Amino acid sequence: MTSAALQAKLDELLRLPAETEWVEFKHNNDNPQEIGEYLSALSNGAALHGKRTAYLVWGIEDDTHAVLGTTFRPKRAKKGNEDLESWLVRQLSPRIDFTVHEFERNGTPVVLFAVQAANSTPVRFSGEAFIRVGSYKKKLQDFPEKERRLWQVLSESPEDWSAQVVKGATLADLDPDALAFARTQYRQKHAQQAAEVDAWDDPTFLNKTKVCVGGKITRAALLLLGKPESAHLLSPAQAQITWVLRDEKKLEKDYKHFDLPLILAGDKVLQRVRNLTVRQLPSGTLFPHEVTQYDPWVMRETLHNCIAHQDYTKGGRITVVETPDTLLFTNLGSFIPGTVEEMIRSDAPPEVYRNPFLAQAMVNLNMIDTIGSGIKRMFTRQRERSFPMPDYELDDPKKVAVRLTGQVLDENYTQLLLSQTELDLMDVIALDKVQKKRPVDEESFKRLKALKLIEGRRPNLFVSARIAAATGDKAAYIKNRAFDKQHYKDMVVAYLEKFREATRAELDALLVGKLSDVLEDKQKRLFIMNLLQEMKREGLIAPEGSRRWTRWRLHNPRV
Repeated sequence: MTSAALQAKLDELLRLPAETEWVEFKHNNDNPQEIGEYLSALSNGAALHGKRTAYLVWGIEDDTHAVLGTTFRPKRAKKGNEDLESWLVRQLSPRIDFTVHEFERNGTPVVLFAVQAANSTPVRFSGEAFIRVGSYKKKLQDFPEKERRLWQVLSESPEDWSAQVVKGATLADLDPDALAFARTQYRQKHAQQAAEVDAWDDPTFLNKTKVCVGGKITRAALLLLGKPESAHLLSPAQAQITWVLRDEKKLEKDYKHFDLPLILAGDKVLQRVRNLTVRQLPSGTLFPHEVTQYDPWVMRETLHNCIAHQDYTKGGRITVVETPDTLLFTNLGSFIPGTVEEMIRSDAPPEVYRNPFLAQAMVNLNMIDTIGSGIKRMFTRQRERSFPMPDYELDDPKKVAVRLTGQVLDENYTQLLLSQTELDLMDVIALDKVQKKRPVDEESFKRLKALKLIEGRRPNLFVSARIAAATGDKAAYIKNRAFDKQHYKDMVVAYLEKFREATRAELDALLVGKLSDVLEDKQKRLFIMNLLQEMKREGLIAPEGSRRWTRWRLHNPRV
């Protein structure tokens, strides 16, 4: 930058009302590690906010933006025996451009780093990616929503990949059986147009269903309707679904790949799944009813969502992994809506889609539910079947995994829980997390507590007495809730009356196995320590001997 351009850029930054996630002001902080972490955070922050460049500025007061000047001289600074700038570049991955400018504002020294925004993957420093959260620098991994959004921003194409016309592709590249099936599905979706559909030729049908554009074959058309031998036209995308069967020990027992056309592949994949029949005993009857492990509609919707939202530019397959009690569906690409709860709560289409052209074509061909409502309907159907909720595993920002559980985890509990008409779907989802020993957010925790549906302290929550008593699952509740303290005090007194004295280890052996299963081992031992101290204060027992060799005795033993 020229001197005038630097002054103009500084004026622009100083006019900002406060620090942003792509601008940071410093006074004299010259710690190399801190500088590197800020380069990562600002680069990622700039990408997240659609900025081409981020800025790190020394010599400016943080709050007031007053020009104070700085003693930091980056072009002369060292990290060990290496120039600071060279060391910073070497630690950044992937390497990004940043330029260092040392200049003066009214005779006062100022330093400005202009930092390139991340453009393909989050920028890491010394192996760790950072992000700005307000005015604070944090590890990116600690903020999964920002990480998912950043990956989505970085992977977004300026054009819809699925809508692009495939050069050289013709109607001859489409599978006749797939076309016939597509017509059948369209008639079901649009029954009022059934007579018209029969009169349409193939080009008209494909245009009307928005699978093709002006009679030209799109990538979406090839994905859904293409012949297996036409898959090379989508290269480097890998339009394939892989089914894998694993046993209880997670050892692979069988597998099969399914190629184009994907409109037919889905049912072929699901025919491989061993959807066994399970027996349930509804409350109030001695006659069991039989249901399959997995709802066919939920399986199909889950798999077709993988097809609709796969990031085909990554060159990977969609996978379906079957174990004796679960199905795991995985597609590449971040979960764009943010969280499942947000999708269900809003009950509206997301603002951004990865493959909007493909998704709309799949809606038209009756492959997926109306865009944005399919996920909620999946949860609702699982609730109606008294089965566990689908689990969206979103820890990896590069892929989406959805797990369906094909067994009732707690039959009595689940049947009652899902029959409670006063509970909305968000309450059911939160209670499902409690059932699975997974954390619930603060709002859900408070609501379930207020409804008296859960007890315990986070993270050790369990079903409340109200639910357990109604389901007949009282034994599990008693095991989890813990007896009154007096019960344990009586046990200690009875032990000391019989054996006259006991070490702490002996009392631990007496009580640990009787305490609530909700408590961790460390929490159980802390409970016992507090119990003994309380009994000491009450004059029931007294310690004798050194701290290391303490023996507990009754304070006034019976003669």
